[in-house]
Amino acid sequence: MITAAQLRAARALLGIDQRQLAELSGLSVPTIQRMEASDGVIRGNVDSLMKLIGALDGAGIELIGDGATSRGGGRGVRLKPPPEG
Repeated sequence: MITAAQLRAARALLGIDQRQLAELSGLSVPTIQRMEASDGVIRGNVDSLMKLIGALDGAGIELIGDGATSRGGGRGVRLKPPPEG
């Protein structure tokens, strides 16, 4: 699973725009725009999601789920849990 926020962050880390991501993934620019405008987890066609995740993986992006650890030792970012209270 990938969230819209993860997708925008991944694109920023790669330094690419929506058009370039569309080309890498074989998806249309409007599809990328819809995915990035989603609220929370991106929902959509399984084939499109697999193309997107495959393109990000091939470009060097590791998607890290909630509570998961990173497989690699490279740099990364992660949101901290909100403070209690």
